[in-house]
Amino acid sequence: MNHPTAAYGTRWRQHLPVIASAAVVCSSLVLCDAFSPANLHSCRPACQRTGFRHANLFVVKQKDAHIQQLFPPKSSSAGMSQTISENEENILGLPRDSVASPLAFLLLSQFILFVGVGAVIPTIPLYGKEIGLSASANGIVISAPAVALLLIANRAGQFADVARKPAMIGGMALIAISDIGTAFAASLPALVVARLGLGAGRSISESGERGMLADLAGRVPELRGKILAAQQVTLALGIAIGAPLGGVIVEQYGPRASFLCVSAAAVVALLMYFFLPETIVGSDSNDVKGQRSDDNNDESAGDWKKLLQDNRWKGLALCQCGVSFGFAAKIATIPILAADTLPGGAIGAGALLSAAGLSGLIGAPLGGFLTDKRGARTTAIIAGCVSAIGLALIPLALSSLSSDVLGDGAIVEVNGIELSAAAASFSALVILWSIGAAAQGPALTAVAQELAPPGAEAKSLALPRASGDGTYIIAPFTLGLVADKYSSAAPGVECAAAGAMIALGALAL
Repeated sequence: MNHPTAAYGTRWRQHLPVIASAAVVCSSLVLCDAFSPANLHSCRPACQRTGFRHANLFVVKQKDAHIQQLFPPKSSSAGMSQTISENEENILGLPRDSVASPLAFLLLSQFILFVGVGAVIPTIPLYGKEIGLSASANGIVISAPAVALLLIANRAGQFADVARKPAMIGGMALIAISDIGTAFAASLPALVVARLGLGAGRSISESGERGMLADLAGRVPELRGKILAAQQVTLALGIAIGAPLGGVIVEQYGPRASFLCVSAAAVVALLMYFFLPETIVGSDSNDVKGQRSDDNNDESAGDWKKLLQDNRWKGLALCQCGVSFGFAAKIATIPILAADTLPGGAIGAGALLSAAGLSGLIGAPLGGFLTDKRGARTTAIIAGCVSAIGLALIPLALSSLSSDVLGDGAIVEVNGIELSAAAASFSALVILWSIGAAAQGPALTAVAQELAPPGAEAKSLALPRASGDGTYIIAPFTLGLVADKYSSAAPGVECAAAGAMIALGALAL
């Protein structure tokens, strides 16, 4: 199949996506090395002698009181509450200037980004088909970002622990470039390299975003769950809006156009990140400055091997692995089962997945509320067990037993569409899993934020994320093996296997 870029006539232009995407991956590694804590720390004495401080890759005079007033200096999440004025006005219980305003701006930028992400979610398989990829090759393309996320997570966390905004801005730039490379990729190697670049950009940007969110939540720890739930609702809403828009774009302009939409959204988010205040800068307090310096000198702070010596971090990593099995089931098996069970085939499957996504708007606030009221660990365990039950009961819903218990006739009517006992039970269990998973998300993040050592928040928070990404690489294949061997006797058994992994992870917490 001829690609449009072949008409350009010159050979180098045909290889331009490969070259650009490879440059993206290499530059991400160079950025993480150049701005690692050790390298930046070695430059600080000179900055201090000249009266300057490192902040957001710009040097700002410490004597400039106006700048300090606009962007209050912070040292670490442990000391941030000291910067909140007792007389500061509150918005929904959050200090307006130090928490509510930067949080709202951060969430707005992420909402715009995830509208673009939502537009591309249903597109990747279609795009692979357009350029002639097999199903197995499509699997490689889909898993490529997770590979990069896993490989670069540690260095990206170190980078983000020096300053949040450079990581957020640099990573977002890599995302924009990589999605442009994806849109113009003409072969499997070019597409894989572009997706690896996307994973690298996500790893760097998300490390900074997680760190900034931890910084903001650390200023009002009693409302940590509320803040994390707000972020998850924002992302879910962006995807819910972007997905149908992406369908319209694909119908009008083809699958490639949706990747350009992500790039445009990433550029907008990148520009908005410039206006956010940096939440890690030097403080005028000698005590706090010394604490931050000591944190950076301690090379073991946030070291994954050291963290995993703590059973709490081991449990958190295992729990995140279980969560990844649930999302792998959502992508790899639930759409197939839904198409075979629900009226309308693929259309019915799409409607169920949309409903499951929107159910996150219920689960996330519920998880945030319970995190603040009952504790993060308790909420994560309960929500994990609920989501595990939802997937574990799917084989039962699809078996003849559900018809025997509930009856063979239609039992539910939705918008004039009658659902059988099996279809209604299956749909309800998928939505139950989605609500549980959405409620568990803020709780798991809160657990990680509470355990993260000061000065190494982003690096520490990257550990459970890397555990999940590593699991996601093998989870779809593993569930596929289970389905191939046992689904003829028990349809949906792979969902039960995913539910069992979620339950084990929740109990390990």
